[in-house]
Amino acid sequence: MAIPNKIPYDTLFDLWRNWLMQNDWMPLDKWLKNHLRKNTNPYSEFATSKNENRELSLCMFSAMRYFQLACAMEESYQKQAMFDWSAWDQTWEKSSAKKIPVAAFWFWIAQREQNENAAPKALRDAVARKAWFEKLEQHFSVTEQAEEILLWSGLRPQWLPLLEERREASHWTHEQLTEFVEQQNSAPPLWLRIQKNLPIEDVVKKLQQDSVHVELDENGHLYARGGKHLSGAQAHKEGWVEIQDLASQQIALAIDVKSGQKVWDCCAGAGGKSLAIAARMNNKGVVIATDLHGYKLEELKRRSKRAEFHNIRSFEWAGDEPLRLPKEVAQQKGFDWVLVDAPCSSAGTWRRNPDARWRFNPTDTEELVTLQRQILTNAEKGVRANGHLVYATCSWQVSENEAQVAWFLEQHPHFSLVSQTMLGAPQQDSDAMFVAVLKKD
Repeated sequence: MAIPNKIPYDTLFDLWRNWLMQNDWMPLDKWLKNHLRKNTNPYSEFATSKNENRELSLCMFSAMRYFQLACAMEESYQKQAMFDWSAWDQTWEKSSAKKIPVAAFWFWIAQREQNENAAPKALRDAVARKAWFEKLEQHFSVTEQAEEILLWSGLRPQWLPLLEERREASHWTHEQLTEFVEQQNSAPPLWLRIQKNLPIEDVVKKLQQDSVHVELDENGHLYARGGKHLSGAQAHKEGWVEIQDLASQQIALAIDVKSGQKVWDCCAGAGGKSLAIAARMNNKGVVIATDLHGYKLEELKRRSKRAEFHNIRSFEWAGDEPLRLPKEVAQQKGFDWVLVDAPCSSAGTWRRNPDARWRFNPTDTEELVTLQRQILTNAEKGVRANGHLVYATCSWQVSENEAQVAWFLEQHPHFSLVSQTMLGAPQQDSDAMFVAVLKKD
């Protein structure tokens, strides 16, 4: 997702200033949706078209990928000096971007994206900045210091121990870790899941008729790259397909559900995995979908109605106490499958949400680990004898994944580990997620 050649810089600069004014950054995609909607007001002095809004969004996402690096380049340019980048990272704060002239910031982003045509033209010292960038580029291209490689790749040097921990836990080679790091600055495709028992050829044809550009990967998985927005396609309106990342689809497949079984999706959210599970049950059995936030479950209700799934029930559950089992579940003394798709740091979704990496911090992770353990402790009580507990996150951090599984097994010896693995990137062009399957004796 590279920065476009032609950019409405006057509008972009205002957009960027407004973004930096926030004390706590909300998710960029939601923020842009709100702000760009205002820009489409025909009575606004700065009204923009849909194409311009798309260009603005691409620019903002590029800025978030190389946000810290742009700060580093500006500071080194002003001081005409190379730094100990690991030490510099320890004191860096994202608020420092407010001190950088807006045109200068976007100059660095355009250079790093290797798109000089997109660089602002108003800088008096553009030639000197270009020369300095080339000096930095040469330095980072030959460095063997892993922390510097991370900085140039848009990741904080201080995250190296966490990434090395992941490499060791997943038995990745150094080349695989390098590929994983490089992937963080390109967005994966929009993966689609065929929701009804339909021939894939019919689904592809129906989507193409609505000008949605879809393809199949080498394993027959469906994805979209451009064309008409999926929400306007008949195949989506009629419940033929749902948007679901490839790694997320694989988490749902880890639940080897059979028709007639009873499943509990504890932290269902908008229900992507609930729908994927229900799609294999032929409207038999039941999927109980719960979440802390009722408004998310309303979206699941709309999606399940569109898909004509009648075996999904939903209600709120805070995760702070065991679930009161529905009558038909209590009769068999628990669920056959319990899925804990736990609240997490979402580090595995940085490819789609690069702004999330700058909200990432150890304190939040510690709080999430505590919450994950609480949910697991209360959820496991809903698993029947010989049933399965499936734990999943959209994070690559070992502390949220393998370490949590080890803790749970130590606390609950009546469970045994069936499997655990990372899914998606770097092996696949998708998000990075974790899934573990445990069986109750």
